[in-house]
Amino acid sequence: MQLETPRLILRPWQESDAPALFRVASDPEVGPRAGWTAHESVEESLQIIRTILGAPETYAIVLRGRDTEDPVGSVGLMIGEASTLASGSREAEIGYWLARDHWGRGYMPEAAGALIEHAFSDLHLDMVWAGYYEGNEQSRRVQEKLGLAPSHVHTASAPRPIDGCTRVHVTRLTREAWEARRA
Repeated sequence: MQLETPRLILRPWQESDAPALFRVASDPEVGPRAGWTAHESVEESLQIIRTILGAPETYAIVLRGRDTEDPVGSVGLMIGEASTLASGSREAEIGYWLARDHWGRGYMPEAAGALIEHAFSDLHLDMVWAGYYEGNEQSRRVQEKLGLAPSHVHTASAPRPIDGCTRVHVTRLTREAWEARRA
């Protein structure tokens, strides 16, 4: 399945994306904000595509109208048991990251917004959860723009690679709140 927005294409990850993924994911400013370490090789990026990014409802973010279909980020839903935040098969956790060269252009709210629309309209979910590490103001703003409301703060089982932070702010968006925002 592929989702489209005015500026983006959200498509499944492919093994051929490994070199492009490595170029983005080797940046030490990208992964640690989301809780993972920078990739060290194209082979590692390929393994991540096979084991994590190839999961159902996980999409490569591609800019429309470019000469290349190389991904510049990722957005995905972890539904039910695949999530650490969701409880039950009608809830999901949204996760995302974006190449540093594309920060501040509104791409992530656009991509995540399309995926939330898909979650409620097509997958008929009741709740979407998200989390951000304390200090990650960009991620906090994305969630705020999308209407996710604060739920609670918890301590992550492993510290974030960038600075050892373990406090995660958890937000959520109910189907009812999403419908009210659309009205």
